[in-house]
Amino acid sequence: MERQFKIFSARASIKIATQICKHLDVKLGNNTIIEFSDGEIEPSYDESIRGADIFIVQSTMPPADNLMELLLMIDAARRASAYKINVVIPYFGYARQDKKGKPRVPIGAKLIANLLSSAGVDRILTMDLHADQIQGFFDFPVDHLYSSTLFIPYIQSLNLPNLTIASPDMGGSNRANTYARFLNAEVVICYKHREKPNEIGKMLAIGDVANRDIVLVDDMIDTAGTLTKAADLMLSMGANSVRAVCTHAVFSGEAYKRIENSALIEIAVTDTIPKNHVGKKIKEISVSEIFASSIKAVLEHRSISEYFIQ
Repeated sequence: MERQFKIFSARASIKIATQICKHLDVKLGNNTIIEFSDGEIEPSYDESIRGADIFIVQSTMPPADNLMELLLMIDAARRASAYKINVVIPYFGYARQDKKGKPRVPIGAKLIANLLSSAGVDRILTMDLHADQIQGFFDFPVDHLYSSTLFIPYIQSLNLPNLTIASPDMGGSNRANTYARFLNAEVVICYKHREKPNEIGKMLAIGDVANRDIVLVDDMIDTAGTLTKAADLMLSMGANSVRAVCTHAVFSGEAYKRIENSALIEIAVTDTIPKNHVGKKIKEISVSEIFASSIKAVLEHRSISEYFIQ
């Protein structure tokens, strides 16, 4: 007998989960989240999942309730005798804490990995981890997808005459090189010195910028301080135009204001984090089809390496 598969969503990612289901031509599973008056969460599945391959969709951005809700749904699925528990985490929160950068701090990404493992996950599908080595924090399969499979065709469609790929910081140099290799473009790397978190002391650009059409690439934008400072620097150095592509639109603090007031012509982001974007410069591209195709490939035991442009 063919085993069933079902897709469910926690509350933070219902929109993208619904889109994934449309691509797969299936209905989103029925589940309920009860929230007690003190904020305690109790999820329940409103249909049988015994013996089924289930996929739970939830990004784990703050507040911490998003992570807690996911963990409780995983636990409920395990206790309801699901055959395989697959978790789709479009945005993997706490990924910036992948190592100890100074004494007496946690490795948050490893802690989250431990929590997910203990809850009973069999597989994770995620996109653009802030640090690739986080895959090694798990002892089960992690399908790490890349938004470059969407952004590279998008950049090609712009038909920029003097395309140059840029990274807003040294940490993104490998990512920039990947894009440049596929697009046959030059690379510019920005060097930044932070005085404290979310505050940049100084920034320099390494590479040719004058008369170039710059596309900055990054995995996430938080306050947009680094990105907009890099864009303004590029324009001051003689760039023809400056655009950006970024996977995870965290957009906290004054991010929208900074983007609107910056040299950026446009910034393309994905819907891994649900947002009602403010401003005319932001273009959203959905990753739902990539996740839907990956889910289908997992179920059919096929390769998903086509989504590993790196």
